[in-house]
Amino acid sequence: MKVVIFCGGLGTRLREHSDTIPKPLVNIGYRPILWHLMKFYAHHGHKDFILCLGYRGDLIKDYFRHYDPYQSMSFTMRRGGREMDPPESDIADWNITFAETALHSNIGQRLCAVRQYLGDDEMFLANYGDQLSDLPLAEYLARFTASSALAGFVAVRPSQSFHTVSIEADGNVAAMGTVDDAEVWINGGYLALRKTVFDYIREKDDLVEAPFQRLIAERKLFAWKYRGFWKSMDTFKDKITYDRMHSQGQTPWEVWRR
Repeated sequence: MKVVIFCGGLGTRLREHSDTIPKPLVNIGYRPILWHLMKFYAHHGHKDFILCLGYRGDLIKDYFRHYDPYQSMSFTMRRGGREMDPPESDIADWNITFAETALHSNIGQRLCAVRQYLGDDEMFLANYGDQLSDLPLAEYLARFTASSALAGFVAVRPSQSFHTVSIEADGNVAAMGTVDDAEVWINGGYLALRKTVFDYIREKDDLVEAPFQRLIAERKLFAWKYRGFWKSMDTFKDKITYDRMHSQGQTPWEVWRR
């Protein structure tokens, strides 16, 4: 299946990096988070990518046009660099469409802008370009395919350490606890979509606002609860957490290394 990745936002909560590069190009170890996400899908056999570009899309194009396959792999160089082992790129079998979807478009409009690249596929995948998971993708897609839903996403637990509060009418606090105890679930991306989902997206609609509400009203929106690893890179603190995990070899999202 084709994989649409939304990587055109401004990344305003990660200003330390996104003032100069788009957030999907922020590195984890030697490679951008976008590469890690695409590597995850490629590991599961989905190697046709459509990148929805916006802010500094030129840098994303340049990264793949001048891709260095040896930056993150072991290799042997012979004859002063004239021969390399392995000789081929680790992304040689990827197909990447770089689609300009405007600077200030929302997710729904970026998706509509790349509809022409989906061909005749009845189903396709989509995701945000700033989050990683060790999701068992085949199992999730089997559940979605067996449903009658037109759109699905992975529901995950929020990782923030906030406390939830229940407040009575007079202002007194009735209960207080951690987000984890509150059984709160959030949209974790990893979208699975049937092509008929476009019938529910109107002009200027964002994807998860009005269109998802229309699907909910018809019981056509599917969510799969997943308690495994999932983390987005929203802030500089998230970037530091990812760097620390990578340096310690704690990279559960790298399912291709198992």
